[in-house]
This record gives sequence, C-alpha cells and structure tokens, in this order.
Amino acid sequence: MKIVEYKITPIAFADPPLRSAFGLHAPYALRTIVELVSDDGISGVSETHGGAAVVDELLALGDLLAGRDPFRLAELEAMIWGGARGDGTSKPWEGKLSSPARTFGAIEVACLDMIGKATGRPVCDLLGGQVRERVPFSAYLFYKHAGAGGQWGLRNDPAVPADAPGWPAMRQREALSPAALVGQARAMVAEFGFQSLKLKAGVLPPDDEIATIRLLRENFGPGVPLRIDPNTAWSLATSVRCARELDGLLEYYEDPVAGRAAMAELASHTRLPLATNMCCVSFADLPDAIGLGSVQIILGDHHFWGGLRASVELARICRTWGLGLSMHSNSHLGISLAAMAHLAAAVPNLTYACDTHYPWQSEELIAGGKLRFEEGALAVPAGPGLGVTIDQAELARMHAQYLACGLHYRDDAAEMQKIEPGWQLALPRW
Repeated sequence: MKIVEYKITPIAFADPPLRSAFGLHAPYALRTIVELVSDDGISGVSETHGGAAVVDELLALGDLLAGRDPFRLAELEAMIWGGARGDGTSKPWEGKLSSPARTFGAIEVACLDMIGKATGRPVCDLLGGQVRERVPFSAYLFYKHAGAGGQWGLRNDPAVPADAPGWPAMRQREALSPAALVGQARAMVAEFGFQSLKLKAGVLPPDDEIATIRLLRENFGPGVPLRIDPNTAWSLATSVRCARELDGLLEYYEDPVAGRAAMAELASHTRLPLATNMCCVSFADLPDAIGLGSVQIILGDHHFWGGLRASVELARICRTWGLGLSMHSNSHLGISLAAMAHLAAAVPNLTYACDTHYPWQSEELIAGGKLRFEEGALAVPAGPGLGVTIDQAELARMHAQYLACGLHYRDDAAEMQKIEPGWQLALPRW
C-alpha cells in the first residue's frame, strides 16, 4: 500500500465569543483537514490546528509523502524530526516546520486511519487495544459575550430564539457572572450528562471566579468534580491566595501561574493537585517538570505532543512517575474528537475526564452529523480506522467559509479589542 494522494484543506466554522485570559474567540474557529488516499483506494483522514502557517507546513511535506508506505511511521517521523532524507538529496521541508510534532501528528493520525481501514481494525487496536468502551468528558464552562459566532460578527443563531430553553439557546447567551455560569453549567449537564465541570478562568477578577466555583459547588454538590484554569493570568502571590480559597473545592488547579519554577513554588504552598497544558507541553519539558515537582497532572494533546503513538508514550512516562493524565482541547470538530476517544480508550491511566470544546460548536463535517455524548461520555466510534468519514459537501462549504471569513490565524487579543478598544494582553493580569 502506497500513498498516492495528499490533500490539505483549511476550514472555518462558527465559534461563539468565548473569553479567556488571552482575549476573545473570533466568530470563526480555524482547523485543517488532512486526507490521504492509497493506491488501492483506501482513505485516511485527520484534523489539526488551523491557519495559514499550519497549512504551509503540511503542504511542505507533499513530496515526502508521495509513494510512501503508511505503515512506516517511525521512518517518516525520523525524517520529519531530524530532516534526514537518507539519500543525500535536498530536503524541501527542512527549516519550514515550526512544530514538527504537530505536523507529524496530523499525518500520523491520517495514516493510522488508513491502516485501520486496510486491516479492518479500529485505531484504538493499533495503539494497544481498548481498555474502555466509553470515554468520559468534562463540561467546559466559559465566560462569554452574547452571540453564537459565524457570519463575520457576534450574532445570535436566528434558528434558535435567544429566550428558548435548553443548550442551543444557552450557547448564545451572555455569561459574565457567577450566576450566569451556573445556568450555563445546568444547561450543558442537562444536554450532555457531563459529570465534572471545568471553568475557563483568568477573565474576571479572581474573587469573582472563586465565587463562581463556590456557586457551582453549592448547586452541584460534592459529588461533581470541579476544575479551574486561569491560563497563567494570576501572579504567584495571587495563585497562592486563591489556592487557600479553593482548598477542598477542586479536583485540580490548572496553570494559574506561568512557568515550571513558579508552579513548583505554588505546589509547596497548597495541597491542591496542579495540572498543566502550558508549562509542560513536550517531551523536552518533562525532565524539568518532574524534577521540580511542578505538576501532578498533565493534560496531553495528540495535536502537539506528536500524534497518538507519542501520546501513548507520554502515558507510560506519567505512569512511571506517578503523574495523573487527562486531555486538553481547543475548538474542534468530530474527526479530532474521534481521535481523542480512540486514544483515551487505549490508555489505562488516562483516568481524568477529558476536556472538549465540542458542545460549543454547532457545525460538523463528518457524515451523519455530530457525535453524541451520553451521560457525559462518548462511545468510541465503531468501525475500522477512526470510525468517521468526511461529508465532502460540508468540507467544501467550510473551506469556502474559510476563504470568505478572511481569518488566517488566531488572534484573541485583536478580537477582544473589538469589544474593548485598547485592551491589551498582559499576563499575569492579577
């Protein structure tokens, strides 16, 4: 089996005006779709980060993939990481990859999807076999402005009256207070059955965000794990003070302060488990993070750790060093969610519910529409490979949307300035 077609398609889909320490989500989120086709007509797909730079890096590898055996992933990985072609000729991709891990990871997932289809096995079997049939996810709560995204502005979805009950209407309402976040959480739990809650913080003053956590605890009781992620918006002093306020309320405390050294110092002042997807995001970061004791939980992400097989290696390292493991998310669609589910299904020590932005997205490009959560969990998609296929009409529509929306990279600070002129990104903010 040889790769004979390699297609890269940038897409855009509606994203609500969600807030974080970095600013505001644009009306459209950007992603990139990778499609491979073999000489015997078998296809493989993946989804990764979006924007012009990501597309350019993937396109730079076109010649390298032509005629390649998708089973020979170790060789491909070595070439992309080391720039070693093996025959002494020039390397057209060398120096063009700002993130070899992300670039290889996107191609690896598509290859594994192809291999799974060729062998009649799901991707989780290619990673070592399934240890769970259903993967728990956590509700991801956001402070937000009114609107549902799309149409190059912060608009409501005209198909859903803003005062209607349920999640589709709640998804477009403003939520900039503790009480509003509780309403958001109730709607999301009622719709998807999530059994843990995560608050994206670093937006309001810390005391308001602590009040939000306390109100969530009051409304959902002690049996629902709570998490908070200020995205390094808090100074060390503020993080220590907030740790005292949050003691006993959190399942984990994610990236309140920037850097491995500061996280280690914070760890010496609190018994709350510290989690990260910011201060330890690569294998090169692990020795320092482990040596300092910076974190107790790592939020892996196959998109930037180097793919699914690398993420299995990360899980083994976490098991060896007694670190907990969960999974990070960004605005994404069903191909990415399916890959996350296959990975989580094959990793025994991924015991924390995974993050996902998926409920915030109303559009989808996989055939059959959006994947469904039941009781806060996603069943691993059935069938060979990832178990999902692309609706080509939807892919074409989202590509046209990418071309029309005029966004070529993510800039949350610029979007925030449209709401608050003069707003500047400053971390820590408090």
